[in-house]
Amino acid sequence: MTDVDLFETVKKHVCACALDLKLSSNMEALLKTPMQEHHVSIPVRMDDGAVKAFQGYRVQYNDARGPTKGGIRFHPNVTIDEIRALAALMTWKCALYHLPLGGAKGGVICNPKELSASELERLSRAYIQAIARFIGPDCDIAAPDVGTNSQTMAWMMDEYSHNLGKTTFGVVTGKPVSIGGSEGRDDSTARGGWYVVDEAAKDLGIDLRKATVAIQGFGNVGENAALLGNPLCGCRIIAVSDSHGGVLNQDGLDILKLKDHKKKTGSIMNSGLGEDITNKQLLELEVDILIPAALENAITHDNMDSIKAKIIAEFGNGPITAEANDHLHARGIPIIPDFLCNAGGVIVSYFEMVQNLNMDHWDKAVVDLRLKKTMIETYRLVYETSVKNKISLRRAAYSLAVEHVVEAMKVRGWV
Repeated sequence: MTDVDLFETVKKHVCACALDLKLSSNMEALLKTPMQEHHVSIPVRMDDGAVKAFQGYRVQYNDARGPTKGGIRFHPNVTIDEIRALAALMTWKCALYHLPLGGAKGGVICNPKELSASELERLSRAYIQAIARFIGPDCDIAAPDVGTNSQTMAWMMDEYSHNLGKTTFGVVTGKPVSIGGSEGRDDSTARGGWYVVDEAAKDLGIDLRKATVAIQGFGNVGENAALLGNPLCGCRIIAVSDSHGGVLNQDGLDILKLKDHKKKTGSIMNSGLGEDITNKQLLELEVDILIPAALENAITHDNMDSIKAKIIAEFGNGPITAEANDHLHARGIPIIPDFLCNAGGVIVSYFEMVQNLNMDHWDKAVVDLRLKKTMIETYRLVYETSVKNKISLRRAAYSLAVEHVVEAMKVRGWV
């Protein structure tokens, strides 16, 4: 597929809402530029005794609304522009949901699947050592992302705490519950996404109990989206895919069996639970709801004419290029944009921060109730703005989010 820079896509969306908000060219330029970024070299001793240098990044995009917040990605294709784009999306995501946080993102160029558990731990700790002076509960808080998880966060929190000489839960979120993590954090991104899809379906006249769903991606977000789709909304998940390919069953997939098969084999292919298909075929299926929940640029100029879904819900970050987004909007296909749809993770991360600060622990039911209320209220505001101004959900979400950031910058006297 076409290689499109995600950061350029994000900046194009900022340009569009800058017109709506009548922002000056100087303000627009500020909003398209990260405030701080850190490039670090991370030497790690491997199991064979050799020392390997990994390259890492941490971008703190905008902290006008509060300390920056964002995940850490371990992936072989990490680039600084990708991290800039994801940090920008975190800025708009936190602002859209009125969280008192700015946006950040981190990444290390590595393949975690090729590292032993001990190598992964040493890399996680070394990365925190490299960026420790730039992060903290009051300035920049990390979280899991692609290639990292609650165990990674536990190592990172522990390393930062050793540096500081005291246990500091608040430097990361997405921790295990046993060390200050929040109930409901593991599936919060997918769960929040379904709360928004359920609300959008009402506006679009789609009965989710009869809806078919295809999910691209079977990592943490995609797998949980597949597991929760039927219990939460009554949907029929007919297709899912991972990096190797996909599986299709028009009668509905047994997601628990598929999860078990992937755990045993490392892939969902050859599961015997349906017909094996390619990722390309999955994206082009005639379904009610298409959920891109993998890496960016899944839908581009190359395949935008072949998309047949009635709704696209972006559970992943930046899965649709700006050109494809405009084309699909013109075709009348509603898109629930990433930072509206997949904010459940950062919302529950914020809840985790509040619990840590108060030395408190909330029941999962309390977390889920607050998450649902927050997601639905914000979706309704974006939808009403979209209808009132006759613009897409994405443009409405960007306009609201950017307006909140601009207001904070103004009242702080930055501009």
